[in-house]
Amino acid sequence: MKQSAGTEALARVRQMRRSGTDAERLIWNALRSRRLGGFKFRRQTWIGAYRADFVCIEARLIVELDGSQHSDAVKYDMQRDASLAEAGYRTLRFWNNDVTGNLDGVLEIILRACAERLPSPSRRDAAGPSLSPRGEGI
Repeated sequence: MKQSAGTEALARVRQMRRSGTDAERLIWNALRSRRLGGFKFRRQTWIGAYRADFVCIEARLIVELDGSQHSDAVKYDMQRDASLAEAGYRTLRFWNNDVTGNLDGVLEIILRACAERLPSPSRRDAAGPSLSPRGEGI
């Protein structure tokens, strides 16, 4: 029986999770389990027709790690990023050597970008009280 395209894509994503680069392992260790500012990140996630290395759905932020092969794919990456921007996502791109050589600096940029993408607490208050999960006021 032939596998569906979705099954093949899922198998590919699972393989990529198991065989990440050193830079991917480093950054995932810093992002997973809400370790960066309490933001939840997922890795190797499909967003529409594209797979994102890391994504924070709450902040609608994608983090891509690029190796030397991306120097030949600049036009494709620009089109991809534009398409994801139309869907409301911002993409941050870092070279693998930036992550391995300056992980703290990369994480600072990601944290700042996440915080900028969320509504400020003052804007949340202006919208009225938020409801608790049981539907009660604050």
